[in-house]
Amino acid sequence: MLINCVAYENGSKVADIPVADISEYIARPGCFVWVALADATPEELAEMREEFGLHELAVEDAHHGHQRPKVEEYGASLFVVMHLLEPEPGRPGHFNEGEVDVFVGPNYVLSVRNRSKQGFLGVRDRCEREPDLLRHGSGFVLYALMDAVVDRYFPIIHALELELEKIEHQIFTQKAARDSIEQLYNLKQRVMLLKHAVSPLVEGVGKLHGGRVPQICMGSQEYFRDVVDHLVRINGLIDGMRDTIGTAIQVNLSMVTIEDNEITKRLASWAGIFAICTAFVGIWGMNFEHMPELKWRYGYPAALLLIFSVCSYVYYRFRKAGWL
Repeated sequence: MLINCVAYENGSKVADIPVADISEYIARPGCFVWVALADATPEELAEMREEFGLHELAVEDAHHGHQRPKVEEYGASLFVVMHLLEPEPGRPGHFNEGEVDVFVGPNYVLSVRNRSKQGFLGVRDRCEREPDLLRHGSGFVLYALMDAVVDRYFPIIHALELELEKIEHQIFTQKAARDSIEQLYNLKQRVMLLKHAVSPLVEGVGKLHGGRVPQICMGSQEYFRDVVDHLVRINGLIDGMRDTIGTAIQVNLSMVTIEDNEITKRLASWAGIFAICTAFVGIWGMNFEHMPELKWRYGYPAALLLIFSVCSYVYYRFRKAGWL
C-alpha cells in the first residue's frame, strides 16, 4: 500500500507526485524522491523496481521479508533492513516484531514497512522542518529513518528492565521460586529477540561513517556515528540484562534446591523419630520368655513414657539443628 510519494529539491518539498512521474523527477539535478510503502504487494515492488532501477536481489529480500538486519551495497545504492519492535498494548515487556526495508540511491529513498502499525510520518515531518540538513539528500533521510527505529528500542529496554527487577524481587518468596524460572526464560527469549535486532546493525551502520563511506552517506557521517553510539549503548544494556538473567536463573535454581533440602531434612527428622518408636516397640513385641518388665505392673506406662521422652529429646535436637 502506498503511503506517500513526495519529491524534494534543494532541501524543500516540491510536491506529492504520482508513481508514474517518479522517473521524471529523479532525472532532475538536485532532486530526489521519497516513497513510503506499507505491506507492499509484489506488483508494487515490481513497479518501484522499474521506476528506481532497484537491484533484483534486494527486491527479492524485501518481498520475502523476515531478513536479518543488515546494510548492503548494490553499486551506487544501499539496501538496509531493520527490525521494528513495537510494544503490545496492555502487555508491558511484550512486543510485536515487524520489519522495514529501505532502498537508498543518490536520488531516491524507498521505505517498505511490513507487519508494523507504527509509521514514519514523524520522521518525514522532522526532515521537512530541517531543510539545511535535508539538502544532504537521501543520505540524511536514511539517517533519520535509522535514528527513529533505534530510538524505539529504548522504551522496550526500559520495560524489560522493569520486568526483570520485578522477577528478582519475587525469587526469594517460597511460592514464586519455581514459577520465576519460566518467567526468566520467557524474558530471556524476548531479550534475545532484541539482541538479534540490534547487534547486526552495529557493524552495518558502522560502515556508513568510517572507512570507505558510500557516496550516498558523504556529508552525513557524524549523524550515522550518533546512531552507532546509540546502538552500542543498547547492545551493552542487553548484554548486562543477559548476564543478570543468567545470574537470576542460577539463584532461582539454588533457592529451589535449598527448598528441596529443607523438605528432605524434615522428612528425615520425622523418619528418625518414628524409627525410635519402632525400635522400642519391636524389641518389646518379640515376646521373650525371660523379660522381667512384662510382669511389672507399671511396665506399659513406663514404656510409653520412655518412648515419649526419647522421641521428645530427639525432636528437640532436630529443632535446635534447624531441621524441624
